[in-house]
Amino acid sequence: MKHKDQKPLTIVIKLGTSSICDEVTHEPRIANMSLIVETVVKLRREGHGVIIVSSAAIAMGLKRLDIPKRPKHLATVQAIAAVGQCRLIALWDELFRQLNQPVAQILLTRNDIADRAQYLNAANTLMELLHMGVIPIVNENDTLSVMEIKFGDNDTLSAITAGMANADYLFLMTDVDGLYTENPRKNPDAQPIEVVTDINQLDVDVSTAGSSVGTGGMVTKLIAAELATSAGVTTIITKSSVPGNIHAIIKYLRYFRQQEGDGNDRSKTFNPTIPSDLSASDPDIRSTTRSATPLASTDSVTKDSASPSRAPCRTSSPPPRHTRFLPQSHPMRDRHFWILHGLKSHGTVYIDTGAYKAITRTNKAGLLPAGVVDVKGTFNASEAVSLVVIDRKVLTEAEQEHQGDGEAKKVVRAALFEHGEDVGKAIVNYSSVEIARIMGLRSSEIESLLGYSDSEYIAHRDNLAFAPKHV
Repeated sequence: MKHKDQKPLTIVIKLGTSSICDEVTHEPRIANMSLIVETVVKLRREGHGVIIVSSAAIAMGLKRLDIPKRPKHLATVQAIAAVGQCRLIALWDELFRQLNQPVAQILLTRNDIADRAQYLNAANTLMELLHMGVIPIVNENDTLSVMEIKFGDNDTLSAITAGMANADYLFLMTDVDGLYTENPRKNPDAQPIEVVTDINQLDVDVSTAGSSVGTGGMVTKLIAAELATSAGVTTIITKSSVPGNIHAIIKYLRYFRQQEGDGNDRSKTFNPTIPSDLSASDPDIRSTTRSATPLASTDSVTKDSASPSRAPCRTSSPPPRHTRFLPQSHPMRDRHFWILHGLKSHGTVYIDTGAYKAITRTNKAGLLPAGVVDVKGTFNASEAVSLVVIDRKVLTEAEQEHQGDGEAKKVVRAALFEHGEDVGKAIVNYSSVEIARIMGLRSSEIESLLGYSDSEYIAHRDNLAFAPKHV
């Protein structure tokens, strides 16, 4: 049931350590990796571009060096990762070679994409590899990464990769078949959630940690889903032990979008079931179908039967179980995504609510000195900082209330600043020292105070980026 007018997709598949290696023995899960390879090659042969974000360098190194558990000393872990990365990419290359599919290795740290030119170079490399029919295999460069330049986990790395590649789908493969209202290992009555329209409205138990050789868990997957959906990427959590789910889910989503007449629309909400003639003709769908299960009823969740726009199929079987996070209807621009998620914050600029409203309106302006309340940290011009909103009126009233008591005034001020709302990031035109001198002033006063005026703005509007809920 292939439709000629459907465009090829770009798909990012994130595989955690537990999907690739046994948690106890650290031996590679060859059977599961082979199934993943078959699925990826099948997608490639259908014309889609596929990127794999693969963990397991450290686990592979532990096995190769016959070390029973992950050590705590950073240099030792990095050395083990160096050994394991060689084994990991060699194994992927050998498995893909059996199907005559070339692969490429890309190792990243946050520093590699902190520079805009390097970020664009990385994105261009990914695009060219996909154009050449190659499968890029991305991992964090654990040999070089320290806390200051780490992505934190490969869930986050996969979301940034998906945004960088302008992907259509991000698959977060895990040891459960989706998101539940509660931890299904603890509560057998936990209900699966199939469609999430607003991550911020979710009220679920995510008390599942990552494996002993990995760093992720369900919390990191929700963070990754929020990052990816802000860039317009549909994000899906499904079971890693059934890689065929990926192909089956892609196939039924594209089939029903075609029926709706919007072949590649990223934001439309729909909740299909698969006609029996389609599921019977496709082994991936046929092998992963299941009985319908009631879904959690929350404001942020769409039930399987909740789509009023379509009449039920005359005969149907449900799709492979998964949780699908719908993308933002107005995705973040590439540059803004890079500022928000590619750059490390070097300090904080506190702004008042008036300034916040001005810089987030439709024809938003740049951040002027008059709207800045305070600055924290030491940073230079052209570096990224966090933007935190403070209610200037509340701050003024609190300071007046403790007039004459310097220590109490300092404590109250610190408390108010601590509870400010972090709304985004900015690349600033002035250093922390300069901003501390000109904050609260008119732009026309900058030159008289500093002796020069590089810009009337603390940050130009093109260098301001906000989390989706703050736009």
